[in-house]
Amino acid sequence: MHPRVFAFGLACLAGALAVPAAAQGVRIPGAQQAPTLAPAPARSTTAEPRAADFIVAVVNSEPITRNELAARVARISKQLAAQNRPLPAGDALARDVLEALIVEKVQLQAAREAGISVADLAVEQAEASVARQNDLSKEAMYRQLRADGISPEQFRKELRAQLLLQRLREREGRAGKVSEFEVDQYLRDQQPQNGAAALELNLGHILIAVPEDASAAVLSEREQRARTIAERARQGADFAALAKEFSDAPEASQGGQMGLRPAERYPELFVNATGALAVGGVAGPLRSGAGFHVLKLLEKSRGDAAAATVIQSHARHILLRTGAQLSEAAAAAQLAEYRQRIAAGLASFESLAREHSQDGSAAQGGDLGWSTPGRYVPEFEAALEALQPGEISPPVVSRFGVHLIQLLERRQVKLTPREQREVAREALRQKKADEAYANWVRELRGRAYVEYRDPA
Repeated sequence: MHPRVFAFGLACLAGALAVPAAAQGVRIPGAQQAPTLAPAPARSTTAEPRAADFIVAVVNSEPITRNELAARVARISKQLAAQNRPLPAGDALARDVLEALIVEKVQLQAAREAGISVADLAVEQAEASVARQNDLSKEAMYRQLRADGISPEQFRKELRAQLLLQRLREREGRAGKVSEFEVDQYLRDQQPQNGAAALELNLGHILIAVPEDASAAVLSEREQRARTIAERARQGADFAALAKEFSDAPEASQGGQMGLRPAERYPELFVNATGALAVGGVAGPLRSGAGFHVLKLLEKSRGDAAAATVIQSHARHILLRTGAQLSEAAAAAQLAEYRQRIAAGLASFESLAREHSQDGSAAQGGDLGWSTPGRYVPEFEAALEALQPGEISPPVVSRFGVHLIQLLERRQVKLTPREQREVAREALRQKKADEAYANWVRELRGRAYVEYRDPA
């Protein structure tokens, strides 16, 4: 199985009730990136007098303390100030942060009950990823964290919690089916409102010609023939074969394809008839002076080259699946040894992948082909983005196991209409997965026993 997931959408969430951001989105105080409002590690109080602690809430028998809440409130207050955003009035911020902590705890409890765990290797990998994203070494990262009152132990604890929540989201966020109509609507919504992006269509066309002086009987026979062809096309018959057999149009020998072109280059009759169709839909028969037309919408896109241009990566990997027989640490050690052998010229990546990889790509030497951003799970994607062509990553932990990844090359391409639709489909799947997970979390929160306590 390829390490594929719904379209990659683990950006930091800004609301106080949001789920914590994935570890790949953590920003270090004092680094160049602007801080986010995602819940962050609690502040260490070793350098300050410690206030009297007490329990402010109990979540399914697990307490939330006053110091835990105060640390989180202080952290978010600092983030708001750094963004020049006003603080909520009165106790509103503390109430929102307390609710966020409750939601966070019920999710972590659900993850533990489901047997989800995060090994030390994954936490170390997340540490390195955070440091890299902030253009810091791990040592410099921890110096900045200590200056902000966050101990390495607390930071690693928070990373582990975020990874647990990420894996819980992958498990519980199940996307529904995405229809062709939804893809069409998504693509329309993404277009500029100023009309700069012209509609482009590729239509399949079958013409049943009618002579100018045709009798009523001939006209009726040709119309019935067109209706029969249209019905066969709607029932799934091969449109290209129908065009070659029956069409009187010049493009019949090309299976009726008229080619991708701006909508204004098509007859208005054709554009109006296919405007509401999803890709694959059939219209007709339509009457014109030439005869009866049957149309199939083969492709639809907007001629906005900038919006359709992406950076693609060509990668290969070796995957070792972990479990009772192979721990993550042992798999990582084995892959690190493979990496050393490749660097020393004692083996090739391709041969090691064919021999050892436990993935469907093994037969191709681990080759995963070209991918657009968002194809892979977050850990894999983050490691791939950090590589230069030809480089091999250290061992990378994901929910599939442990990977050794090599970036072969990158390219900037304009997506074909079909590829644009697939990108849109993945974005919609991710949106549905996020919505499904949010609904699941709300239900989880609703079932939780929460007891609020006043200070003694």
